[in-house]
Amino acid sequence: MAFLEVKNVHTYYGHIHALKDLSLTVEKGEVVTLIGGNGAGKSTTLNTMSGLLKPRQGSIQFEGEELTRFRPHEIVCKGVVQVPEGRRVFGRLTVTENLEMGGFTCTDPKLIRANIERVFALFPRLEERRKQVAGTLSGGEQQMLATGRALMANPRLMLL
Repeated sequence: MAFLEVKNVHTYYGHIHALKDLSLTVEKGEVVTLIGGNGAGKSTTLNTMSGLLKPRQGSIQFEGEELTRFRPHEIVCKGVVQVPEGRRVFGRLTVTENLEMGGFTCTDPKLIRANIERVFALFPRLEERRKQVAGTLSGGEQQMLATGRALMANPRLMLL
């Protein structure tokens, strides 16, 4: 059984057929890169795998479980997390508050705190900015924060 298996997926934006019969397999531990020009379907593929877009046809299985029947937050709970494109952070919240938002799947305050410290260990610049409003961070710092927020959910598969 593949870690992630996408089979014959068709995704539409209204009447526009954006993904046509997409199939791919990812094994545990693999790093897979989608390469293509603007409009090739890279973002649509990730948005479909994370549940932000629903395919009209096809199957997306993560560790043998069909993901297309779940909503995005449920897919996060299954261990599949997407880092949003374009440094999307909660601009009016602090760095720490943004990280806490990423830990919504966890109800244990001690574990949330430990995960925040783990993110700060990976991105020391975020720790320096922990009380700063995210919208005032540089572009690179916002990307670190978006990645750190995704890590707060303890993903088993991260879509970048």
